Amino acid sequence: MQAVSIIAQEHRSLAAVLRALLYVVRETRYFAIEPHFELLDAMLHYIDAFSEQFHHPKEETYLFERLGARLPAAAPLINRLKHEHQSGTVKLRALQDALMHYREAAYSAFPEFSSRAAGFAVFHWEHMRLEEDELIPLARLHLTGADWDAIDAAFLGHTDPLLGAERGVEYQELFRRIVELAPAPLGKVASR
Repeated sequence: MQAVSIIAQEHRSLAAVLRALLYVVRETRYFAIEPHFELLDAMLHYIDAFSEQFHHPKEETYLFERLGARLPAAAPLINRLKHEHQSGTVKLRALQDALMHYREAAYSAFPEFSSRAAGFAVFHWEHMRLEEDELIPLARLHLTGADWDAIDAAFLGHTDPLLGAERGVEYQELFRRIVELAPAPLGKVASR
């Protein structure tokens, strides 16, 4: 069940980026610092590329499908999580649009961006909690060793044929770039 650890690690990486996003928003609001659009762009790109295009498809294709086949009673939970994946994509596009508007309209668009960032973070934290607290325990109980072997292979090798193995390295590099751009204590850039 190595995939369970990988899913948790991937969730922690996403949570770290979300916390950093909210930190930057807070710093902008309360200390009137200039917006760091390169950092905000990198954060949203990471969430889009990693979570929406890489992490969620692996969960759906390997974990959700196998659990659904083994435990039909899990269908409502699986359907809810799939729906949340789709809703997350819509919410991310709205957040990206709000960032673009903020970049163009300056401070007058900050409240909308700030609100969308906060709502997006809460949405994802609740989604990850649901996967970890409800879906994973069901999977541990109902999936077979062969199921876990297939799921582990997918998560360990990042074997999505549409993405290729090198995508994992690309996401690590993008995460590293966010850390280098982010202000302390979240990253390496000296604060104010």
